[in-house]
Formats: sequence, C-alpha cells, structure tokens
Amino acid sequence: MPHQKKMDTFTSIKELLSTLSREHKLLAEMFEKRKSLSYKYDFALAMVDFNEDRIQYLINHSVIRQNGTYLEIDDQFLQFFEQVLEVNEEINTSYINENIQNVKQNILYYLQENNENRKYNYLRAVKNALRKIGIITIRNVVDLKRNIDNTFKNEPNYKIKKAKLENLDRKRIDINALIDQTEKLISEEEQTFFKSALDEELNRIIIQLKLQLNECRHNLIEIQKQIIEYLNQIKYQSGVIERLRQLKYLRDQFIIRPSTNIESLLAKNNAVIFEPNPIYPLKLSLDYLQTDDAAYESIRKISKRVRSGANIKLPLAGNISNEYLETKIEEEIQINLEEVKNSFVASGNNLFEFVLGYNFAKEISFDERVTVYCQLISQYESILNVTEKFNTQKEIEYAMVYPI
Repeated sequence: MPHQKKMDTFTSIKELLSTLSREHKLLAEMFEKRKSLSYKYDFALAMVDFNEDRIQYLINHSVIRQNGTYLEIDDQFLQFFEQVLEVNEEINTSYINENIQNVKQNILYYLQENNENRKYNYLRAVKNALRKIGIITIRNVVDLKRNIDNTFKNEPNYKIKKAKLENLDRKRIDINALIDQTEKLISEEEQTFFKSALDEELNRIIIQLKLQLNECRHNLIEIQKQIIEYLNQIKYQSGVIERLRQLKYLRDQFIIRPSTNIESLLAKNNAVIFEPNPIYPLKLSLDYLQTDDAAYESIRKISKRVRSGANIKLPLAGNISNEYLETKIEEEIQINLEEVKNSFVASGNNLFEFVLGYNFAKEISFDERVTVYCQLISQYESILNVTEKFNTQKEIEYAMVYPI
C-alpha cells in the first residue's frame, strides 16, 4: 500500500475538473456509501483498474483521505457535493451569519470608497451575499424539516430521539433569529446605502430575498408545531410503553388480578370492540310482496325450487388409509427459564451474551434467543440489575443486564 506523501494543491481549475472527471466513478461510489464509513482501499483499487497511483494522487491533493485500510471523501469536497446536490443533513447557521457580516462590511467599504470601479466591486459583493443568504436559509429550513421527520421516524432510542428533537428546535430558533436580523438589516439599519446604491438588480434581489425569508418564516412556524407534536407523542408513547411493561410483568407473575383493578375497569368499559357483531334481519312488508311483480317472480322461483323434490345423492367417501389411524406421538422440548436463570446468576456475565452462548437442549435461532432474553428480564426483574448502558448486535439494541 502506498505511503502518505506531502499534500499538493491543484494548480488550475482545469486540473481540478479534469481530476474529478477522470475519477468520477470512484467518487460517485464513495459518495453513495458515505454513510457507512467503511469504503475499503481494495474496493477503490477495483474502481481505478488497480492503478494505485490514481488513488495516491487523490490522497495527495486532499480529495480523499485514508484511514488505515479505509478511504473516505475529504470533508471539503464532501460538503461541496452535498450542498450542490442539496442532500446535506447538517444545519449550519454560521453560513447565514457569515454572509450577514459580509454584507455589513462591504456596505461600509462602499460608503467610504470614492473610486467608482472599486465601489461597484463592493456593491457586487453585497448583491452576491444577499443572494446567498436567501438560498442558504431555504436550504437550512428544508434540511431542518427533513432531519426532524427522520429523527422521529427512524431513531429507536426514546431518550436520544427527544434530545435530538430539542437540539433541532434550538436550530429552528437560531434560523428564525437570523431571519429577523437579515430583515432588520435590509429594512432599517442600512437605509443610507440602499437608497444611494439602489439599482434595478439590487431592488430585484431585495424583493426576492424578502419573499424567501417570508416563506422560511411560515415554514418555521409549521416546523415548531411539528416538533411540539412529536415531543408530545414521544412523551405519551414512552408512558404507554412503561405501563404496558408493568402490566406484562404482573401478568407474567400471575398477580395482575389482585394487584390491579383491571377487572372493574373492563366491566365498566362498553367499547364496541367487546360487543358481538349485530345482525339485522331484513323483513319485507306484506304489501310489497303482494303488489310488486319482481317480488312475486322471486317467490315463484323459490317455491319451485323448494317443491322440486330433487334428491341429490352425495358420493361416498373412500376408505381411510390405515397409516392415518396409527397413533403418533410428537415430542416438544420446552425451555426451562428457571434453569437458565440459575445458570446465569452463577455465571456473572451480561445476560444477552450469556443467552447467545447458552447450550439449550434443542437448536435455538438468534430471534428465539432474543425472546428468551426478554422473558428472563420480564419474569426475574427483581434479581437483575438492568443498567442504563446499551449495546447492539445484528441491528438489535439491548440493555446490559447483570445479576444483582
């Protein structure tokens, strides 16, 4: 594998674009797998026809970085690709604030400059910064909405989900504050500049920026409502799950009836789900049957069928095979949770790894072992120490549990 060399820089935009074009297959593949953080050096070799010099060239020019046997796109290029393709998930309000300060600085330079050419350059810088503020603010709002939805729908840990949503709400507050600051800048603070330097293009940019900020403000109001709703749902769901766990524990211990008022609550509950499906027989009136021709014709057909006296003979079934009459005994091996619990207490290991390695009397799959792990916690919680630490195996997140 090649050694790390001194970092080089691109000498021209032509060299940069040529490099990105030549290695577009590798960079596209790495960008698609940027979430996994496990793009191996050997995979990259196959994408560049096993030419190590091409990979080393990208490393030397800081397009990609090497970490042991793995490669990843450098943060500078990764951020550029994500922003251009509008797939970045990071909400970075510093970009908005940086452009606001840029506008203020260039306005100051414009007002103090006497040379018309240099004044025009400062004016152009102000226009570019105002355009960026509108675009970056909209992107931040879109990314904020997407992150909120993804967090609520995909984060399995309730505590982490709540913390992430609260952090995203703080991002919402920051964006809202920067929108206020921008509107104040173009409407109140720098009136001398905007009145003296106003031309058709600047006026169009300001109108467009105000429309963009107004749209963002309305979206932030909806986002605030969504965050409040999600946080309330998390609070409600976590409370329901906790109560269900308590009820399941009481049921598994066969003490749910004496320990709760479940019988009286069920007796008072008149929900439709507990009622049998009603049957409503349809009875036609005699007047209708006597006067309607269609009804009379139907009665005649039914009467003819009933009086037909047809005797349908059913075919006789064949003889039952003797092997179906033989008595067969099917044995099923049950898991003795009490025995597993006693072995676990004596082991001192954490419960999940103990259950995975336990030698049962029959072949037990991974999913069945996870079920045994849950049953042991449910039935023997009083002798177990369920810690706040969690681990993950085969996409299963589990608590670290030890004997007391």
